[in-house]
Amino acid sequence: MGLFFKSRKHESAPELPEWLTTRDGFPFYIKAPMVLIGLYLFFHILDSLQEIIVPFAFAGLIAILLNPIYNRFQRWKFNKIVAIVLTIFIAILVVGGIMFFLSSQIVQFGDMVPQLEKKTMKLLDNLQEWLSTTFGISTEKQMSMLDEAINNSRTYVGKTVNTLFGIISFFVLIPLYIFLLLFYKPLILNFIFEVFDENNSDQVAEILQETKGAVQSYIVGLMIETTIIAALNSVALLILGVPYALLLGVIGAILNLIPYIGGIIAIALPVLISFITKDGYTTPLLIIGAYTVIQFLDNNIIVPRVVSSKVSVNALISILVVLLGGTLWGVSGMFLSIPFVAVLKIIFDRIDELKPWGKLLGDTMPEDAPVQVVNPREADENKQSLF
Repeated sequence: MGLFFKSRKHESAPELPEWLTTRDGFPFYIKAPMVLIGLYLFFHILDSLQEIIVPFAFAGLIAILLNPIYNRFQRWKFNKIVAIVLTIFIAILVVGGIMFFLSSQIVQFGDMVPQLEKKTMKLLDNLQEWLSTTFGISTEKQMSMLDEAINNSRTYVGKTVNTLFGIISFFVLIPLYIFLLLFYKPLILNFIFEVFDENNSDQVAEILQETKGAVQSYIVGLMIETTIIAALNSVALLILGVPYALLLGVIGAILNLIPYIGGIIAIALPVLISFITKDGYTTPLLIIGAYTVIQFLDNNIIVPRVVSSKVSVNALISILVVLLGGTLWGVSGMFLSIPFVAVLKIIFDRIDELKPWGKLLGDTMPEDAPVQVVNPREADENKQSLF
């Protein structure tokens, strides 16, 4: 009996097939669950700490954007603290000017609220009657569906407000974070270089430089694109005689910053206003046509030439990360998702083990993709031609 157990003890473990073993030698059925657990913990932490991470992430992006202005003040021999304060003051003036313009338009919009409410109720009654007669949906069921949609939207907006600490984050936390990030910039950069081996210092410097350039070009490009789209939207709505064309045009341009989803909402707002303020369907159809043309110009001319980001993320990944960011952090997550993935792609492209992930995020199609997977029929034909 002892000999039996001894011989069993010294037996070598059966070898796994190559397709069940990852490159680092770990079995796939062990590594895959560990990766999933790690991803779950990662997103759980992001969700739990959103009130801290989201303002800090916005501050990081804005600090990178304002860094050239800060460096200009430094070259002019300004004191470090004075240079940072002046940089933040310029940013506050720009944001304040935009907020003042929007608020003045919203005040004018408030004068029309009673008329809008009256027309909206009439349209809702007509819609309820049409749904009942056409699809057989009872009024009670329609109201329950509407209440559920309103509750979901409140939760979504509430998550965004809670994420940003409300107004306090915008006017206190984010400027404070920007000040500290610019002030401690040498300390942070020195830490990043010291964490990695000296042999990789050139690679780290390249990643940092390219990340800074990509974020700056992306944000500046978005600002220029937003200005152009706001002008085009406003001109189109003015020509069509839609009330509050400037306000709707600017809001549509801001919503356009949210990839894919924002463009749909941007079209829905003026269409809804035209339904309420005008009779017939001519103006709403013309608005849809005008916005479709503007979206075509935006996607095919403005974005490729103006939003000259150094990192291109394919449409599939863009939609997925925007939806994931919205689920995780609300509207704030939608805005942060694309820059975050762009930075990840820069890092992945510089690390050999992560290069496949960088290619997956990009929009460059591989020229040497395996024919057996991409086009099995062509592979079979080539195989038969050999015989």
